[in-house]
Amino acid sequence: MCGRDIKIRSEAAALWAQLHGEPAPEGADGARLLEQILGGLPETTYERLANPYLRPSNIAFPKFGKRVA
Repeated sequence: MCGRDIKIRSEAAALWAQLHGEPAPEGADGARLLEQILGGLPETTYERLANPYLRPSNIAFPKFGKRVA
């Protein structure tokens, strides 16, 4: 498991513990935990990007090549 996967698992386990009041199930990776936590939520859309009055200059995308601490 790479460092990224370990961090995702750790964050998902912490979220699980806060929501359920018990430790996350053993053996479940971060993706599976997040799927179980978020699976019951309704799908929503983000209307702002579909707005015809929003200029491309108002949309900020991540800059590649720069690391954020």
